[in-house]
Amino acid sequence: MTTKDPRAAGLARYAALVADETRAACLLALLDGRAWTQGELARHAGVAASTLSEHLGKLVAGGLLTEERQGRHRYVRLAGTRVAQLVEELAAQVSPDAAARPRTLRQSGAGSAMARGRTCYDHLAGRLGIAVTDAFAARGLLLRDTGFALTDAGLRWFAAAGIELDRRGRRPLARACLDWTERRPHLAGVAGAALCRHALDTEWCVRIGSERAVKVTGAGERALSELLGIDAATLR
Repeated sequence: MTTKDPRAAGLARYAALVADETRAACLLALLDGRAWTQGELARHAGVAASTLSEHLGKLVAGGLLTEERQGRHRYVRLAGTRVAQLVEELAAQVSPDAAARPRTLRQSGAGSAMARGRTCYDHLAGRLGIAVTDAFAARGLLLRDTGFALTDAGLRWFAAAGIELDRRGRRPLARACLDWTERRPHLAGVAGAALCRHALDTEWCVRIGSERAVKVTGAGERALSELLGIDAATLR
């Protein structure tokens, strides 16, 4: 007689939640780390607001999203970093050939911008995220042998740059997150989130368009060149 793994039912429920194109589109959009209204997500997914409401209800009930209401508006966001990691890693398993090709010049431009630089929930991704991660490793600030780990020099780098690392919770200081466009891991965890937040607060990077794409500014190019030796040409 076989004994069913007690985790099987829960895994099946999570898989069913993600196994819908509209819900998957919402989860991917929310990887920008911000709260979206029901109307914004409905327009993004190309469905009626009433249809989207049903999908959001399932995602909230399943623990993948949290919601809050302000006046007439219903806002939703990913339920935390573990959900963001799950979505990003699932997206990374989709091969480029399996993804739909852009049908318009606008879609092509948006895709190029996302590949160049974007936020992955609360850290940097795309070629920008990989360039930062490689620079950290090349300078001895990050070890990548068996998972990601900041070195003592890496901790001093953050302190010297004036970027505070909140080490009070259980979240790892540094974590590898598989980049779905570059097919290589970029820096996540407390350090990745702190660096991304600093880059946006100081306008080293600015958000562009309605997606989670970011663009490195002139100030950002200078800062990343001075602090990490990153060639500005690789950021464009």
